[in-house]
Amino acid sequence: MRQLLTELTAIPGGLAHEYPVMCYIRDRLKGKVDTMMIDGIGNLIVSRKGALEGPEVLLAAHADEVGFIVSRIEPQGFIRFELRGGQDSRTLPFMPVVISTDKGPVKGVIGYISAHMRRFDNAEKVTDYRDLYIDIGADSAEQAKEMGVALGDAITWDTPLTQLGKDKWLGHAFDDRAGCAILIKMYETLDFSKVHGTVWSVFSVREEGGLLGAGVAARSLARDHAFDVAVAVDTTPARDTLEPRLNDHGVELGKGPTVKILDNSYQATPSVFKKIQKVAAENGIPCQDEIYMGIGTDAGAIYISGCGVPTSGISIPSRYCHSAREIVHERDMEQSLELLNAFLLSLEDKDEFRHKL
Repeated sequence: MRQLLTELTAIPGGLAHEYPVMCYIRDRLKGKVDTMMIDGIGNLIVSRKGALEGPEVLLAAHADEVGFIVSRIEPQGFIRFELRGGQDSRTLPFMPVVISTDKGPVKGVIGYISAHMRRFDNAEKVTDYRDLYIDIGADSAEQAKEMGVALGDAITWDTPLTQLGKDKWLGHAFDDRAGCAILIKMYETLDFSKVHGTVWSVFSVREEGGLLGAGVAARSLARDHAFDVAVAVDTTPARDTLEPRLNDHGVELGKGPTVKILDNSYQATPSVFKKIQKVAAENGIPCQDEIYMGIGTDAGAIYISGCGVPTSGISIPSRYCHSAREIVHERDMEQSLELLNAFLLSLEDKDEFRHKL
């Protein structure tokens, strides 16, 4: 799992620039799925049919990551940028980034006033991203352009995955390459001779821009498929650090995946999240209940597609989400895969989650 996540997070994939990530997933899943396509907006959609008749299942994980876009090249060669996805200006100064250009990657660092010059600044204020810039080592706008930088180029964090402690991983883009890794591993490990129905997966684009990719994919697929249940696999903020407003309750790293009940994008279907909880208990898989209004997931776009889809989510706890250095727990990753596989093997009846008159 670690090697897979290392490779996935090493591929820049900002909003609308996810194609290299999709190519990696495409190559990894060749021969492991029955159908594969990339739609007009860039979603990668795959499916594999089980040996037994049963429900149509839709899974989703988003391949994009929060980042930036080149908005201006200053005469001195510095790069101005706009945010893409939810970012916090407090986390930006001095962080390493990479710009994806037509000539290849260009490395840089987000610049701001040095600690030695704080007397020239208001140390109490949070510096807005519009006052920051990226230093790529260019001496002029012409030199920056010669390096390949152009308006519209995607900018992402440049922090490779590393081991942290005994069983934690430090890196970027875990939101949601961690979910992508779970779906890839599911197709590689699940015994489809025991699966009822068909398992579809959307590796979606532009989730961080408003759940756009999953919405397009779900509406398109609904023309030919009436999905019986859907599950979004994503990360969720861990609330187990020392901030007093966080550590009195909530999701903890290393305590297992979460089962989605409610977030800001949708309210999970009770019959679905209770089934996931039941499967976890029956298989001895630790899990945590998740109610958190500070986030949204692809499930928020999927559950209102077609005639409506019973939906919930399985999430991987992550510290410091949407920053250059996120942390996930190896055990949470493995148990998320275990829970997803067990849930899929438990499905037999197409109408299990439907309201009945």
